[in-house]
Amino acid sequence: MKKYGFILLIALLSSFTNPKATITLSGKITNTEVKKIWIKGESFEKEIDLKLDGTFSEKLLIDYEGIYTIETSKNRMPIYFSKDSKMSITADDTNFNSTLKYTGKGSIENQYIAKKTIIASQTSNEELYKLNEIDFLKKVKEIKNSIDILYQKTKFSDSNFKEKEAISIHYLEQRNLLYYIKMHGYYANLNGFEVSDTFPKFDKKIDLDNESYFLFSIEYQDIVMAKFYENIKGNGTSFFVSAKDAIPEIKALKSQSIKNRLILYGINDINIENANFKNTYNEFLSITSDPKIEEILSNNYNKTIAVEPGKPSPFFNYENHKGGTTSLESLKGKNVYIDVWATWCGPCREEIPALEKIEEQFQGKNIVFVSISIDNSKDREKWSKLVTDKKMSGIQLLADNEWDSKFIKEYNITAIPRFILIDSNGNIVNAQAPFPSDPKLIELLNSLKL
Repeated sequence: MKKYGFILLIALLSSFTNPKATITLSGKITNTEVKKIWIKGESFEKEIDLKLDGTFSEKLLIDYEGIYTIETSKNRMPIYFSKDSKMSITADDTNFNSTLKYTGKGSIENQYIAKKTIIASQTSNEELYKLNEIDFLKKVKEIKNSIDILYQKTKFSDSNFKEKEAISIHYLEQRNLLYYIKMHGYYANLNGFEVSDTFPKFDKKIDLDNESYFLFSIEYQDIVMAKFYENIKGNGTSFFVSAKDAIPEIKALKSQSIKNRLILYGINDINIENANFKNTYNEFLSITSDPKIEEILSNNYNKTIAVEPGKPSPFFNYENHKGGTTSLESLKGKNVYIDVWATWCGPCREEIPALEKIEEQFQGKNIVFVSISIDNSKDREKWSKLVTDKKMSGIQLLADNEWDSKFIKEYNITAIPRFILIDSNGNIVNAQAPFPSDPKLIELLNSLKL
């Protein structure tokens, strides 16, 4: 009898901390580009078809009470669901934020979120973080005061929302302070920028491993992600350089949702550039609980396996600047060094002089140099003019669909410049070859005995 009571208690506690519930969402979204909207959350995504007049009605099985997003093809807005939400939404997608209206159970909280979002977004990130320190702090205080007034005026019907939102307003202020330190130098074009000694300190009392607040507050999510990467020496939002440090840090977290988000942000670490990608993949799989993330991880892993040294290279056949098209097959019998670039990419263009020197050095050898631009087709003339004006040598090609070009996707290219070396049989030598400015490239080319 005691054992049964203990099991019942666990079941009750589980249902309280992870309240699965079926809620009702209906409404009318007009002037959408596609007759669809999406509801997204942590390990949750639901695509909803709209009728011709924009109306819809759906029952959603939610995993948690907290913040989700409602998205059209061109707009998005946070939306709060409790386990007894029963709401109707109306909006015009051409002017989404200002026309968004809610009715029903949960409408008060969501109308508050919509108004709060408008207040917080009136000043763009660039405008906000470009301000000098004094003006920035003044603006942050102004934003917080406006939201405080809105909060005080709103007669919330959900006490749980009201309690957590009071703390979330503090998170908004703290996020802005944190982001200013990280972004002011970039937006103001100041190298080595540091805030003054009087700049407000980040609130170290904030618990950075709280599942409940992560599921409730976008501002808290931003803080958690920023602070995690602040403590991991990696490259932007990629940390495989120090995976030995990052993975144990992720495993040590109590919040599964935070773990999932970090794995999602690290998906591109399953890349040929990461010498330990197989271990990273297995570790990531062991950590995440989200089937969709597992699927993306596996897709990246399979793409990476496919471009290991010795594997046949993915194929291309793209427009040649000199006319016609050029395929990889047509270059068989020669080694091929490929530069994936774009006219808008500063680091790509910085490598061009070094690439031309390499071409001169290996002129007459059994190697061709191919530059594949992923410029948008509407920028074709800009690409063509640059190639002509700069008298760029080698084989100059334009990919057919930017980042979504088949060759680019099969090599899992997520950043440029990217250099690839293929042997005379069409097999991959190095899918992440050294840059032209790197002396290791000459060593690599010499090893091929061209």
